[in-house]
Amino acid sequence: MSSTSSSRFDLGDHVQDQDLSEEYLSSSSRDYSAGSSPLTTPALSDEEFDFDVPEDALLEERSTTQAPADGSEKYIMVIGGLGYIGSHTTLELLREGHNVIVVDNLSNSYKTVLKNVKMLAAHHCKVNNVPMPRLRFFRVDYRSKAMHVLLERYSNLVMTVDATSGKQVVSCQSRIAGVIHFAAYKSVVESIKQPLRYYRNNVCGLVNLLQELERFNIRNFIFSSSATVYGSKANAGLPLKEEDLVHHQVKTQNEAGETTIVEPTIEGLSCPYARTKYFGEAILADVAEADPDWRIVALRYFNPVGCDPSGVLGESPRGEPTNLFPVLTQVLKGDRSNLNVFGSDWPTRDGTAIRDFIHVLDVARGHIAALNWNSKKGNGFSTFNLGSGTGTTVLEAVRSLEQAAGREIPLALVDRRPGDVGMCVASTERAAKELGWSTRESITKCAADLWNYVSKVALRS
Repeated sequence: MSSTSSSRFDLGDHVQDQDLSEEYLSSSSRDYSAGSSPLTTPALSDEEFDFDVPEDALLEERSTTQAPADGSEKYIMVIGGLGYIGSHTTLELLREGHNVIVVDNLSNSYKTVLKNVKMLAAHHCKVNNVPMPRLRFFRVDYRSKAMHVLLERYSNLVMTVDATSGKQVVSCQSRIAGVIHFAAYKSVVESIKQPLRYYRNNVCGLVNLLQELERFNIRNFIFSSSATVYGSKANAGLPLKEEDLVHHQVKTQNEAGETTIVEPTIEGLSCPYARTKYFGEAILADVAEADPDWRIVALRYFNPVGCDPSGVLGESPRGEPTNLFPVLTQVLKGDRSNLNVFGSDWPTRDGTAIRDFIHVLDVARGHIAALNWNSKKGNGFSTFNLGSGTGTTVLEAVRSLEQAAGREIPLALVDRRPGDVGMCVASTERAAKELGWSTRESITKCAADLWNYVSKVALRS
């Protein structure tokens, strides 16, 4: 084991898999894929891989062309990049030709996901006859001191002219062109039981991260937010608009051209998780207000579901899943006896809660649209909803997966959970108009892709 000071410059460009901790940096690879969950993504070898993507698509020098590193390549850093949404976003970034640095401590993900992301990206590049972008992985807790060393690794000192004094000064120029932050804890129920854990990671961790990014002049930031920030406004029965929650006074215009001043308000944030997302947005809005060089986008997700259609990449948390579709798949696999439907007395068409389900690849594409927008038009702090704009009841979602799987899902109607709301649907007009983004996939496609993933995991186990 080497100390940080003695090995910090031993991280060569040829090393793609590196282990960093607060105590040391090492270029030796380890296997962190130990452990299992009902939906653990299988590790795929040349001998095992025999469906959908040909085995010669595995990431090898012989299968793709990769331009040599010259120290000037730009990267997108994805923090929490091996989680459910993070891994799909990493894959889409690679498919779009971006070099990617993945930072993940594997607390809720598996290293096998990295291999599968590499494989799918390499297959895409080979089929389309384009060079394979660079993919780097660092096992790091984003709150640790190792983040400073990692950011320093991708920064250069350059001489610039101070705009005020006209004097030459030394400043940092980072090869990290933007950061996407997924590394928040996200369980509503768990946040109620462990609020301090959530505030420490989701809020304190964010503040520390922003300070580090600022030190290295990295100010292009995409924040993983949530529709939970709208609180009880979701129960109004109308699609939620971004201006339903603002952090500073803003002026908006309606269709008639009338100007309205919107003041910051908070209504009925129902759990610590929602409050951490609200606080995170508020902090980011204040940072952007104080420093106009920051370009920050908060993407308010509604209910991401589905997975990559290859069936190789899906949702496989280490802990107990709480989201609807992962629980549904456990029931279908026999790992649970039934699905608990929390509340059958909501004021909806069938009594179950209404949610806005969106395919995870549409969410991933939303991040790329936000990055592109930030680089061309972004300034200050902006928010966008990522949803389909269509409400689906829990029972309707269950039926879609039953249809995809060709079997019935046993249900148990139980009481509502603390922190739940009856309806939560996005208005998607702003994202369509400003980002040029809209969803491509239906709830039926979400269910079909998820079942494809679950079926192939079962075949490999």
